[in-house]
Amino acid sequence: MELWLVRHPEPEVRPGICYGRLDLAVSKAAIASSLQKLCLPAFDRLRSSPALRCRLLAERLHAAPIEDVALQERHFGEWEGVSWEAIDRSALDAWAADPWDFAPPGGESARMLRERVRAAVAVDVALGGVAVWVTHQGVIRATAGLLLNLPDKEWMTLQVGFGEAIVYKT
Repeated sequence: MELWLVRHPEPEVRPGICYGRLDLAVSKAAIASSLQKLCLPAFDRLRSSPALRCRLLAERLHAAPIEDVALQERHFGEWEGVSWEAIDRSALDAWAADPWDFAPPGGESARMLRERVRAAVAVDVALGGVAVWVTHQGVIRATAGLLLNLPDKEWMTLQVGFGEAIVYKT
């Protein structure tokens, strides 16, 4: 089984804004740039986060992408759309002290994200073949952690650029 993880194009958002599930626009130029970077094989299915920044790219890659809420980015709750500088410093310190289990008010923790992603990975592993996900960095990180059995400190810091893809073979 091959699982191709594609990060969405760069969204249109002011620098320094916290966003996870915040539905952000993406320019046609950003989509075109992402398409130029991608060299995907023939695939059996394509699943996409329902976020606009993922769906627009997914629709260019497949006539009928499957929207999957399990592929949504981590939910930052009350922090969504807020400048990182405006978030209470003590809350950010609490997150730094416990990056695995801390959840912003109304949001989800890294542990919660990983468990949500675990179920999505299991579906595609069971189906086999070649699958493509158009998703977010948090989901890509969690998936890599699961498939490579990485320690939490490692998978939580993986970096994938906008519009880039990585592949995992199981």
